Amino acid sequence: MKKWSICLLGTLLLITGCTPDRNEEVVQDETKTEQETSIVPSYQLSEDNYKMVLPYEPSKARGVIVNQVANRMDIDEMEDGLRRHSKEVYDPSKYFFQEGQYIDESTAFEWLSRNSEENEAGLNPAIEEEYNQKEEEANPKYLSHILEQNFLSKNEDNTVKLEGISIGIAMKSVYRYQTTQGGSYHYLDISQSDMMKQATSIAGEVVNRLRKMEGLENVPIMLAVYREQDRSAPIPGSYVAKTNVAGGSTSLGDWENINEQHVLFPSDEGKKEFFEDHELVTSFGTEIAKYFPNYVGIIGEGFYINDELRKLTIEIPIEFYGKAEVTGFSQYAYSLVQDMFDNYYDLELMITSSDKVESTVYREAGADNPTVHIFH
Repeated sequence: MKKWSICLLGTLLLITGCTPDRNEEVVQDETKTEQETSIVPSYQLSEDNYKMVLPYEPSKARGVIVNQVANRMDIDEMEDGLRRHSKEVYDPSKYFFQEGQYIDESTAFEWLSRNSEENEAGLNPAIEEEYNQKEEEANPKYLSHILEQNFLSKNEDNTVKLEGISIGIAMKSVYRYQTTQGGSYHYLDISQSDMMKQATSIAGEVVNRLRKMEGLENVPIMLAVYREQDRSAPIPGSYVAKTNVAGGSTSLGDWENINEQHVLFPSDEGKKEFFEDHELVTSFGTEIAKYFPNYVGIIGEGFYINDELRKLTIEIPIEFYGKAEVTGFSQYAYSLVQDMFDNYYDLELMITSSDKVESTVYREAGADNPTVHIFH
């Protein structure tokens, strides 16, 4: 188990520019006999981002999520979303972020497997006969991944310690299985109520196991349940519930519901649930098509919290024949943003050609003017 003891080697300077030599140099104790000099950056990219101890320590379960979660967008959203919800518990101005250092790769794979005589640590339901359709449907694999994130704080004696951890529990919305080895796949929809029942049981067991790990006996634990999208979905799933476990406790407490969702535009779902936003994105595409014959359609994604739009991302694929055309198109997109889109949410346009991003137009919520970047 990794223990942390970080001593500041210099005083914190009042800084007017972001330069590498003005970072805090620290000593990170890896063992009693070996010490490694590390850096704590003096600046955050923004107030919403955590500082991180450098050199960066990758997760002890690095790569497991890629093998377990099929949809790439789910992988990104699960990691980003857990960090976002952690900010309500671990203030970025007070805590350093670190990827998980306690659940290692072998432990993760053991926990994510089916429970069996060979692997009693498995958190997915046991079955007696593999490829048996009745058993597969009665006992689907609900759990896809367990994501760990760590949060450190600095003490008055210039040391830092683990203050708390966040755990994301990824659960399937659709279970894919086979009835013969190498055969075709079958799909079983999993209701959210059934998923939450299983997630509650899994979360309780995870907390019990974490409490038995050296260094985690008394730290607070934030848990959040992530509901995956189908593996072929063009948008990610979302977190649906969270709870906090006090230091030293193993009691989950009640789940707090999370009302978040990603919505594709244009789509039947988007038109039904968020008609005005759907029509706005559609009108935006119509305006582009009037002046650029190489336009082939847009793909929009809205991120909603409590049914309020927080971020709208639009990808505009178009075939360009020169940089002048990219510049002209970006200028036109900029003007449309100013004329058509309200500024109470983040807005990002990605103008692409083939597999390459040609330019971006970005405006933070509340800003008067967008920022344009053309890639050369």
